[in-house]
Amino acid sequence: MSGVASSLAKKRALAAGFGTNANAVKYLNQDFQALRSGCLGQAELFCDPTFPTAPESLGFNELGRSSHKTRGVVWKRPTELVSSPEFIVGGATRTDICQGALGDCWLLAAIASLTLNEDVLARVVPSDQGFGDNYAGIFHFQFWQFGEWVDVVIDDRLPVKDGELMFVHSAEGREFWSALLEKAYAKVNGCYEALSGGSTTEGFEDFTGGIAENYDLRKPPSNMFNIIKKALESGALLGCSIDITSAADSEAVTRQKLVKGHAYSLTGAVEVNYRGRREKLVRMRNPWGQVEWTGAWSDGSSEWSHVEGDCPHASAEDGEFWMSFSEFLRHYSRIEICTLTPDTLTDDSVKHWSVTKFDSNWRRGSTAGGCRNNPYTFWMNPQFVIKLEEEDDDPDDGEVGCSFVVGLIQKNRRRLRKAGEDMHTIGFAIYEVPQQFHGQREVHLDKNYFMTHAQTARSETFINLREVSSRFKLPPGEYLIVPSTFEPHLNGDFCIRVFSEKQSETLPCDDPVSAELEDEVVSDEDVDAGFRGLFTKLAGDDMEISVVELKTILNKIVAKRTDIKTDGFSMETCRTMVNLMDDSGNGKLGLGEFATLWKKVQKYLAIYKKSDLDNSGTMSTPEMRMALKEAGFCLNNTIYQMLVARYSNPDMTMDFDNFVGCLMRMEMMFRIFKKVDAHDSGSIELDFHQWLEFTMI
Repeated sequence: MSGVASSLAKKRALAAGFGTNANAVKYLNQDFQALRSGCLGQAELFCDPTFPTAPESLGFNELGRSSHKTRGVVWKRPTELVSSPEFIVGGATRTDICQGALGDCWLLAAIASLTLNEDVLARVVPSDQGFGDNYAGIFHFQFWQFGEWVDVVIDDRLPVKDGELMFVHSAEGREFWSALLEKAYAKVNGCYEALSGGSTTEGFEDFTGGIAENYDLRKPPSNMFNIIKKALESGALLGCSIDITSAADSEAVTRQKLVKGHAYSLTGAVEVNYRGRREKLVRMRNPWGQVEWTGAWSDGSSEWSHVEGDCPHASAEDGEFWMSFSEFLRHYSRIEICTLTPDTLTDDSVKHWSVTKFDSNWRRGSTAGGCRNNPYTFWMNPQFVIKLEEEDDDPDDGEVGCSFVVGLIQKNRRRLRKAGEDMHTIGFAIYEVPQQFHGQREVHLDKNYFMTHAQTARSETFINLREVSSRFKLPPGEYLIVPSTFEPHLNGDFCIRVFSEKQSETLPCDDPVSAELEDEVVSDEDVDAGFRGLFTKLAGDDMEISVVELKTILNKIVAKRTDIKTDGFSMETCRTMVNLMDDSGNGKLGLGEFATLWKKVQKYLAIYKKSDLDNSGTMSTPEMRMALKEAGFCLNNTIYQMLVARYSNPDMTMDFDNFVGCLMRMEMMFRIFKKVDAHDSGSIELDFHQWLEFTMI
């Protein structure tokens, strides 16, 4: 299916409700129920052809085919590893998740937090599976992926080295839900190694569809403990870590047995009566399943004997431990909190925030303008308008305004690690929309606007994480959000989400699609004697110009010019020109038709020269968008991206012949539509034969 058709099909599927948790998209079109039924009917165990037991499923570098770490790896099913495997024993618990030989503690910290909320866990880990009567070596899990839920099918063959599971495993040994969940997540991201290194918020969001926020514990808000407690009570997922100052610090263990550069889960927060005063405590979990804090309030420490009333502590060596909140702030650097609705972080009453999401992309040469450091291309980035109308109810910080959270997520970057790519450095800027633009959505603000207006707010930083999110409070009004990569001309797909306390309106801001085409038809009678004589000489005996003759004529003319760069007009471009001008349908141009074409070429040449601001003889793709407007075409980002992809050179320039070919095709498409849409309704209906006739032009 063509890219355009695939995109349309997906939009219709989303509109029909596909991609919700209750109606997840079948990842790679694999249907769990149908595949399991087929395997049970044939009395065979499922082998997943889309994620084979092969080196490429493990990794590409440290876990690549020739790595010593993968030497001797075999893939085994749980039934081959233990005598009576279980999917989940006694409910999913945090001790089911122990880290293996993969740097995905960020993911395991998120999985550990997941076990604290049964409802959230049930969405990710469907209960209709196990090692009982319906066992067929097949399992499935559901993840939120950039705005939609996907159902991921796997077989249960797991990588084993020296008789032990290589990666995540349960402390108990015969429980396999966490290892299978990790495999499904590795499949979505391309391989196991793609999971190495990351932010816990990434896992949080993929298990909830919520939005995550990051707090710097070196300067925490004054109500940080209440934020944590309220977040835990609302079922939020919490992760935290200790920053490293050098590579040597990575996973270094401190004197009191805390691991630097390592992702922990925060799983509890309580206040206890201790020696006649209230003491705030937090419960932490190390995904390793061991190595615990040895300071105050650690397992078995003397503090516990002086607690009055309820005493929450446990003393098992299971990777979980308590510590005072003050010690937590002193030792840990940051905390990440993900909740389905962010209102629990600021307000005692639980209210659902307004949520909007849009998918878009950056494309080299057309919509990848880079950050504000690039004033000549920044305006090319996609733009979104948010309309804030109502102020918050009873703001607890005393500041009046409209609260909202913006989250910018770059899509599928982990999958690209195999190809040598990784996360882009991303961020966004927010501008107050001037009064004259209020209420306008079909406007893509241009370079002049951004050169003369300062930003009102921005993401905290540009960073190479999957998501950048920030919380803002601004006065009521209309604001423009411009997401971008730090460097210009980088390809990437993204989705942007806006959570707001009150109802708000967020919409893409883009130019409408229209054309103002002049009626430039020249009749045979209007052609002057000089041009008629030239035509007679060029056309030959049949007094018409064919595609081949047109190619020869145009190339002779452009070859004499030194002010424009071109490798000559192609047969395809000349054919487009003849198709547009040929009213008789014989594939040739008569005198009037050729005169009309010549007038157009002259007009396009003048626009091309005017738009070539640096006098390079070529037109850059940013210059091209302005040139299209000069020629009468107003186009949105999607169509502009297509034109750049099809007509520009690899160095993001456009030769004169490609420019003419592009304009001719655009004009032909607009004229055909207008001719068929006799009542100017904005839509047309074609039967199959008409469709073929038009697409073959």
